[in-house]
Amino acid sequence: MTLSGGPIFWILVIMAISAVFMFFERLIEFRRAHINPEDFVKGVINVLEQGNVEEALSICEDTDVPVAAVVASAVRHRASPGRILREAVEATARGEKSRLERRLAALRIMGDIAPAVGLLGTFFGFIGAVMKVNSEELVLRADLINATMTALVSAALGLMVAIPVVVMYGMLKTRMDRLFVEIDTVASRIVGYISAKAVQK
Repeated sequence: MTLSGGPIFWILVIMAISAVFMFFERLIEFRRAHINPEDFVKGVINVLEQGNVEEALSICEDTDVPVAAVVASAVRHRASPGRILREAVEATARGEKSRLERRLAALRIMGDIAPAVGLLGTFFGFIGAVMKVNSEELVLRADLINATMTALVSAALGLMVAIPVVVMYGMLKTRMDRLFVEIDTVASRIVGYISAKAVQK
C-alpha cells in the first residue's frame, strides 16, 4: 500500500467518491423538496373553500414535494374521523421524512469510520516495516521510509476523508431538519383546518 495504490488507500478513495455523490444527490433533492409551505397551504385552503376538492388534490399531485404529499393525504381523508385523519397525515409525514433521510445514515457512517480505516492502514504499514526488519539482515533505508510513509499517508487520508464528510453531513442534516419542521407545521395546519370545518358542519 503506497501513495499510488493499495487496499486501504483505494477503500478510502472509494469512500470519498461515494460520499461526494451522496452529498450532491441529497443536496439536489433537498433543494427540490423545499417550497414556501405557508403559501402552498393557503393556496390549497382557498381552493377547498371554493369546494374544488379535485382541484386541490390536483395541485398537490402536480407539486412533487413532501409538503404537498402531506396535504394531499389530509384532503383525501377529510371525511374521516379526526383520529383517522391525524393518523393518515402522520403516516404520510413519516414516510416523507424517511425518504428524505435516505443515504444520510450511510454518509454519517463514512464520516465516523474513515479515521478508523486510515488507522488500520497505519497499523498495516508499521507491521510491514517491522516484518521487513525481522525477516532481512540488511534492510534498505528506502524500504523503511516507504513503509513508514505508507502508514502516515493512510492515517492522513483517513482524516482527509472524514473531516469533509462530517461537514457535508452537518450541512445536509441542517437542511433536512428544516424540511422536517415544514412538514410538521403543514401537517398541523391542514389537520386543524379540516377538523375545524368538520366541527362547523
